[in-house]
Amino acid sequence: MIRTDCLVIGGGPAGMAAALSASENGSKVILVERDNVLGGILNQCIHNGFGLHYFKEELTGPEFAHRLREKVEKDKNITVYTNTLVTKIAEKQVEVFGAVGIETIVAKAIILAMGCRERTAGNINLCGTRPMGILTAGAAQKMVNIDGKMPGKDIVILGSGDIGLIMARRLTLEGAKVHKVLEINQNSSGLRRNIMQCLEDFNIPLEFNTTIFEVVGTDRVEGVYYGQVDENFNPIESTKKFLKCDTVILSVGLVPEMNLANFVEVSRTTNGAIVNEFYQTDKEWLFSCGNILHVHDLVDNVAAEATLAGKFACLFAQNKLPQKTNRLKIVASGEFSYVLPHSAFEGEGEMELKFRLKSKVVKKTIIAKSGEIILGRKFILAGVPGEMLTMKIQKGGARENIVLEIV
Repeated sequence: MIRTDCLVIGGGPAGMAAALSASENGSKVILVERDNVLGGILNQCIHNGFGLHYFKEELTGPEFAHRLREKVEKDKNITVYTNTLVTKIAEKQVEVFGAVGIETIVAKAIILAMGCRERTAGNINLCGTRPMGILTAGAAQKMVNIDGKMPGKDIVILGSGDIGLIMARRLTLEGAKVHKVLEINQNSSGLRRNIMQCLEDFNIPLEFNTTIFEVVGTDRVEGVYYGQVDENFNPIESTKKFLKCDTVILSVGLVPEMNLANFVEVSRTTNGAIVNEFYQTDKEWLFSCGNILHVHDLVDNVAAEATLAGKFACLFAQNKLPQKTNRLKIVASGEFSYVLPHSAFEGEGEMELKFRLKSKVVKKTIIAKSGEIILGRKFILAGVPGEMLTMKIQKGGARENIVLEIV
């Protein structure tokens, strides 16, 4: 049996940032990663755009991961277990399987940082046959950037998530023909800059309220029937068209990797854990951060959030986490997809709210209030669902639930 102050599960940007923060605040840390190298999904994200906030310069994904990895490797308070799979999480302990077999690690605080997984053809009930040539955007990215192989020559992308948008550009640069990006919703779930740089700059059409009706092909994808959908996402048969292609790439959403932590209370909107302002789940010894908590659009935000979670987990391990008082729920009006954290405690201090909009808003003000007391406000020139927004509030005057509204 191995004992430590803090145990971090997941060696991506969230896990490394959380481990570094816990160490800096005085904890002995064990970091467990199932892959043979730290970095997570960043290792295959060879495009730039990372690090502008966290490192104050523009980096590629592997560069961002390398910077964090170097810090972790030099930190004497952090012990890293790679090629190690967590098989069970119980009360302040985990069971792992690695090079030396099965071991149990006991920790005063455990941080979940396992990221998320892509939704597959089965998850969205994609109609048609199951020929070769249907794969997720992340799988296509690994195939091209890590394995040096092309998934196909004539591509249709279903869904406008950021990885799908980036892969539209990447595949085009490698010589493939990306015919269309189809999005079933009326808005993209990707960042506006990715739509511009990855689609518009390469004249790749993006069609909203449109989806694949059926995949055609026996051994290999031969084409798709696609068309528009109504307000209930039902296919409009009169719009049905055939498009010849040999590959369908899915960028249809991400799901937090909560399988190991299915005993905690989960949000129906984010599919991640319900947490308080200290990133504690309903199990006070279990913390959550990064994409396993909610899907982020920027890795810099992941690292910043994980830094806070690591600090709070360390304070909990040291019995120094601030005294808990009356708990206040944090809720959002129907114009928001979600708001995090889900609760806060009465008392003085500043805290940051993170939220996503359901639809585009222009020149609106977002306010956070408790009863008639305004805790914070933020003017939004233009906000879209694909972008996570933040707002700092002063919670000192809060005595009732904190409500987020648009006025």
